Amino acid sequence: MIIAVISDMHGNGVALDAALKDVKRQEIDRIVCLGDAIQGGSQPAQVIERLQDLKCPVIMGNGDNYVLTGESGETPAPGAGEVREWTREQIGPDGLDFVASFQSTLEIDLEAGRKMLCFHGSPRSFDDVILPETAEDEVVGLLGGSEAAVLTGGHTHLQWARQVGDSLFFNPGSAGVTYNRHMDPSEFYFYPFAEYAVIESEGPRVAVEFCRVPFDVGELHEAAIGSGRPYAEREGQRYRPPRREEDET
Repeated sequence: MIIAVISDMHGNGVALDAALKDVKRQEIDRIVCLGDAIQGGSQPAQVIERLQDLKCPVIMGNGDNYVLTGESGETPAPGAGEVREWTREQIGPDGLDFVASFQSTLEIDLEAGRKMLCFHGSPRSFDDVILPETAEDEVVGLLGGSEAAVLTGGHTHLQWARQVGDSLFFNPGSAGVTYNRHMDPSEFYFYPFAEYAVIESEGPRVAVEFCRVPFDVGELHEAAIGSGRPYAEREGQRYRPPRREEDET
């Protein structure tokens, strides 16, 4: 069994299409999405259309919940409320109903009687943050106790894996907004790559592959400008390194 795991597109349809094109090259049995599908980007309706076409299960992310309820476990970024209202208008009542159908967690049967547990932040909350530097006892508190052989969650936009007791945890990264959280703020930008992961289950063997594919920033910028989304003029700039003074001399 081979499963592609995508997450955190945040309304970036160009990046999602790049990831799905790469997925189609492989012998994938099914796809699962770990949430944060639409809020923030310029193509929320396109992302919903892709997910509906895939007929794949989708996990509820904190961003998805924010679109539905306006409630957030963190302080929203400046302008997030305006973008939220625009997003709701773009996807309409049917789109909102689709988002409301997202699941809090999902358990998938693997081979040899094993299972994979899917969530956004942690099995208990889509707001929980799990990072490589998170203390072991905290990780066990958030992820321990599950009998699943494999645990997978998104939320932090970072591809990485960790052993948690007898289980393997992995984060597939972001298929829309990839970044280095340790980057100097003055040099910060989003990477123009769509990330996802592939998990292969064959008998007792489990393997995880992290994948990264480039997408066209120019295409994304044009889509943003044409979308009418608030602050759309910034979209392309967010995926390019800031210009330094020496670059202009």
